[in-house]
Amino acid sequence: MCRNLTKYALVFLFLALSGLIFLLRNIHTVESWNCQTISALYQLQSRIQSSFIPVSLPTFYHNRTFCAHLGQKPSPEDELEERYLLDSIAWPGPPPRSAPIALRQTSDPVHSLFTILPTKGGREWHVGDQLEALVQMHDFQGRPKRYGGDFLLARLHSPELGAGVADLYTGEPWYCYKPKMLSCDTRINHAKGGYLKHLITNKEALLFQSGVNIKVCIHASGPDRINVLPPRKDKVEVESSSIKPEPVELAPSGYYYADSWRALGGFTMRQFNESSAITQCLKNKVINMYGDSTVRQWFEYLIAFVPELKEFNLHSPKNVGPFMAVDSTHNILLKYRCHGPPIRFSTVMSSELRYISNELDGLPGGPNTVVVLSIWAHFSTFPVEVYIRRLRHIRRAVLRLLDRAPGTLVVIRSANLQALEQEVSLYNSDWYSLQLDDVLRAMFKGMSVLLVDAWQMTLAHHLPHALHPPQVIVKNMIDMLLSYVCAEKKKSQ
Repeated sequence: MCRNLTKYALVFLFLALSGLIFLLRNIHTVESWNCQTISALYQLQSRIQSSFIPVSLPTFYHNRTFCAHLGQKPSPEDELEERYLLDSIAWPGPPPRSAPIALRQTSDPVHSLFTILPTKGGREWHVGDQLEALVQMHDFQGRPKRYGGDFLLARLHSPELGAGVADLYTGEPWYCYKPKMLSCDTRINHAKGGYLKHLITNKEALLFQSGVNIKVCIHASGPDRINVLPPRKDKVEVESSSIKPEPVELAPSGYYYADSWRALGGFTMRQFNESSAITQCLKNKVINMYGDSTVRQWFEYLIAFVPELKEFNLHSPKNVGPFMAVDSTHNILLKYRCHGPPIRFSTVMSSELRYISNELDGLPGGPNTVVVLSIWAHFSTFPVEVYIRRLRHIRRAVLRLLDRAPGTLVVIRSANLQALEQEVSLYNSDWYSLQLDDVLRAMFKGMSVLLVDAWQMTLAHHLPHALHPPQVIVKNMIDMLLSYVCAEKKKSQ
């Protein structure tokens, strides 16, 4: 009796394994498989092989598993790249000190001054000229700063003309001393668990006062206004928007005039003020948007501004998606999906958590495919190493996409400035966002991808900074995106 039971058990096990092998060898799509499923299957493979039964599970996407970004030891090349990127955004350590630095010795915007330096020809500027300013930083006692540094954003704008231009200035290294009894780990939290409160003492809170030493205007010690004259006659601007823009590392900055972004570097951005113009530009296109809520804004703007784009109700969570809109008359498909963890949305089903690299590997690509990426805001509460490794896998997926479908248009949205309250400035500061932005540009340098410079476009505008920029800025970002799409369209005709 026992022998018969053993015989039947072995037959059942053999049939079960045969069915599993047959199933795995005939699966052509793994989109619905999540990381837990794949992990469980590979654990099963290991156990089967340990029983001397040869089974080979499939690999996906050029010998990369579905969860290629998890659990892999970085290669020497990856470690070298990571060290280079960390060094490129690192500042020297703080000087030795015998006593805590007093608030009166830190930078005080009220006592600090700036002045606009004259040009060689006097005080006359034309559109396109460079403007230089001298900044003199002082502490709360009015004494000139001799050590330390500051993170300054220079912005010159005219609300009356809807004009503005911006730049970034960093003085000598500045330091943020860790609050007592707290380690860096206490600042890293998944959003679903909330943020730790009261991380700093009352004395340390004096360094994070909105309107005192955070986002405060520096007064002028001399003239603080200029008159900008028309372009010089010897400067001829390129007017054709069909010229392909430069890749990401050479992406032009620009300025606002009449609330419209004017890109520098020979690329003229078109204005899409009518929904019909957007429809014609996106005709026969599939637009795939992946990332955080700052690119979800673009999806929301397009479906609100273009009445032909009808959103298909997928019954998705409001913040998470996925979302889809269709214009069947003009053959336009617009899609949005949030990136994988870390995320700061409300509760998300694990089946909806998709990594961008996996999504890109599932795209056929081609000249009618547009990919838009925005990855930055949700990584501000994590070490930069996490961001580097995520971008590395996305970059490899982009390279694979462009290799199999060179005509695919890939556009990356950079980080933007935001409003900073005391608590927010501890875990989501503009300084850290700028570091992420530098890493992003370095990671995609030299690739056939294009950039929408959200950092410059939010900095140069006179409206207050916000995590989700106001519609007038979003409109200019969309115009830049569509100018890229239509430049590619004209080029292919």
